[in-house]
Amino acid sequence: MKPRQKLITCPYCFARVARERVAFRCVGRAGHGTGCDPRADEVLGRHWGGAAPSLPPVFSVRRPGRRAPCPDCGRETGWRACPECHSRLPAEYCANPGKIVALVGAKGSGKSTYIAVLLHELMNRVGAELDASLIPCDDRTIERYRRDFARPLYGERRLLSTTQPAVTDLRRDPLVYLLTRTVRGRIRSRTESLTLVLFDTAGEDLRSRDVTERHLRYLAAADAVIFLVDPLELPGARAALSGTALARSGSLEDAPDSDPVNVIGRVTELLRHRDGGRLRIPVAVALSKIDALRPALERQSALHRARTPLGALDLDDREAVDEQVRALMDEWQAGMVDRYLRQNYTDHAFFGLSALGAVPEADAVGAGGIRPYRVEDPLLWLLYRFKMLDGVRR
Repeated sequence: MKPRQKLITCPYCFARVARERVAFRCVGRAGHGTGCDPRADEVLGRHWGGAAPSLPPVFSVRRPGRRAPCPDCGRETGWRACPECHSRLPAEYCANPGKIVALVGAKGSGKSTYIAVLLHELMNRVGAELDASLIPCDDRTIERYRRDFARPLYGERRLLSTTQPAVTDLRRDPLVYLLTRTVRGRIRSRTESLTLVLFDTAGEDLRSRDVTERHLRYLAAADAVIFLVDPLELPGARAALSGTALARSGSLEDAPDSDPVNVIGRVTELLRHRDGGRLRIPVAVALSKIDALRPALERQSALHRARTPLGALDLDDREAVDEQVRALMDEWQAGMVDRYLRQNYTDHAFFGLSALGAVPEADAVGAGGIRPYRVEDPLLWLLYRFKMLDGVRR
């Protein structure tokens, strides 16, 4: 019997490729030395939906290692490439197990803001707590985070625009990061790494099977899913709102994708193509914008407590928050979400978070600035599920 080939999922086209099929790209000509001249890469051009870029050629080898000689010019190269789309694969991604986290939610649920704040917290406060570093794996990730997330939200203090549908934004790139943390044991410490691939999905992307098949292949390759649910769109929650939050609620009442069950149902239908029975992929369901509802919650509610930084997952706190959010979903006439997930998934959990920490003012961050609340909770739970984070009881 042949041993099973180890597969790598390309973080750009989401094709599953055997490690033995990973390709290389020639480094090209250096000055007046030898090397291949650039040529039109039609494969890469088709993938990104634009003109074919002029680059040195991609080639395959029988037994790929860390480096390989170009068969045309003989120069050694360490630039690895996906054989399906010709995107450059970061060396770290090939060396460490990648985890693709799909972020899905209805229009207006706060997906882009959530990504911006989560990454900022991982680079700073949460990263320090976990003794972890978060490093972008490619230039596209660096540019997209700076242009689409950090500059408008943290630099200009303005709210992020709604994620554009895949049919109008073919070049929307995933964000690919290497997350590395030091795990301290009783005898010695060890370093663990994984590649985190984040891709946000516009609610409109899930409306038809054709669009899903063409533009959301990454869902079929996901190792975990985070569903963001806007509680301001749940009819039962509006009685707890007042002021600006009440004025912002119900804006998508007639939109079919404002119902979280519709969004989760479409994703589940797609995932059915890869797994039978109840799906084993971990699912985090997070109520975003919970700051608007906290004043109406009972004082003893778990959602009034900030998470204690322990460098591990507090299992008692996790269970208390999960129980509280399930109860709120029932109270707000959204209990069917929990029932549907129990019927279709083996592992799911509920969260309440706020990326901004307060209701924004028109199109700008509130006067108190960005004060995230429990924004990291879903990812900490997933790291625990991925065995990269310990769980403790106090």
